[in-house]
Amino acid sequence: MDVLLLSRIQFAFTVGFHYLFPPLSIGLGLLMVLAEGLYLLTGDKQYETIARFWTSLFAVIFALGVASGIVMEFEFGTNWASYSRFVGDVFGAPLAAEGIFAFFLESSFLGLLVFGWDRVGKKTHFFATCMVFFGAVLSSVWIVVANSWQQTPAGFRIEGEGAQARAVIEDFWAMVFNPSTVDRLLHVWMGAFVAGAFLILSISAFYLFRNRHQALSQKMFRMSLVVATIMALGSLGTGHLSAHLLTRTQPAKLAAFEGEYRTPEGGSPLYLLGFPDDDTEEVRLGLPIPGLLSFLVYGNFKDPVPGLDRIPREDWPPVFLTFEAYHAMVGLGFFFIGITVLGCLLLWRGAVYRQRWLLSLYVLCAPLSLAANQFGWIAAEVGRQPWIVYGLLRTEDALSKTVTAAEVMTSMVLFTLIYGLLFVLWLHIMTKKILAGPEVHAVESES
Repeated sequence: MDVLLLSRIQFAFTVGFHYLFPPLSIGLGLLMVLAEGLYLLTGDKQYETIARFWTSLFAVIFALGVASGIVMEFEFGTNWASYSRFVGDVFGAPLAAEGIFAFFLESSFLGLLVFGWDRVGKKTHFFATCMVFFGAVLSSVWIVVANSWQQTPAGFRIEGEGAQARAVIEDFWAMVFNPSTVDRLLHVWMGAFVAGAFLILSISAFYLFRNRHQALSQKMFRMSLVVATIMALGSLGTGHLSAHLLTRTQPAKLAAFEGEYRTPEGGSPLYLLGFPDDDTEEVRLGLPIPGLLSFLVYGNFKDPVPGLDRIPREDWPPVFLTFEAYHAMVGLGFFFIGITVLGCLLLWRGAVYRQRWLLSLYVLCAPLSLAANQFGWIAAEVGRQPWIVYGLLRTEDALSKTVTAAEVMTSMVLFTLIYGLLFVLWLHIMTKKILAGPEVHAVESES
């Protein structure tokens, strides 16, 4: 196989595996802060038990996130040396800030969070919980800044020519607040909060379905359902802002998202589903809503959204994968809004715990929320192709000059085996903790 394709597959696999864990860390961190804050406010020991239980899950998730993220640092040098040389002066600042300010803060208080129960005061432990959550959020800021710069470069100048050309920061804050940073960061946060909330919603629904830990499960269910509802609605708004930005910054990606091969004479339709075909330049079995894309972009049903016919063919992203990943993410987003709003209405009427079909559906939502985050990442990154730094550096030019296909294949097989073992171990530990339940931590909190 081609070394470029293999390197892209390997990096996609390692990033995709790693990205299972940061959203859960951020989302679960928010719920931990809420649970422990309610314990301090009310003195209700059940909230302490819940916080202890969630902390034990958080520790496992955090450990896997750190272990799986280290590999990417090496891949920048082994597989993508030309890319690293081009962006090193720009990426050095946000990645260093992430390590010094965010990861250091998060890891410094993690020990106190996990092992500080019954060893420090309640307020001190709550402060540690807040700092770990803040560190996770701050880490996401710098990572999104670095990635957003690849999508919409700003605040830089180019030094050197040809293979020696490199981007250098000219305006640090223009680089940090490049055109897509804020919108993409808000959307990433919403996705992370949804993932964390659905993890707890899934666990508590499982307990309620099995008639276990009723009092604790109802508290966990209510908290996670409210957070999931708010964040699912928030993700709709932030997603719209991010997509709307593409009309100015990445029109090819927007056209691929929506399967817009040709610019229409009137309003552009929005496809609810379908299968893009590059050969015929049509969306097969498509289900379009006339003019809706124009309305979402321009506020009217008449102005056409530029299609891929306005973009040179060599600059097209892979339309099929981009379209399907984007629509899967959006479809899951609306599904989450529907089932959480319904759950809140039933909760308000006091009938939600009797709806066993709905509880069983919530049990499935934890993996679905992770899938939605994965689909969003795929749509954003594949939709940027063939550019690794949009408009500046093509992916084919970012590859290391000396790496071979055999070397990439060998390392990819080894990574797959190791990551597979880590994933099985993670599932085993998480399952063991979930089946043990929060009552184990109730005994600890009373001792």
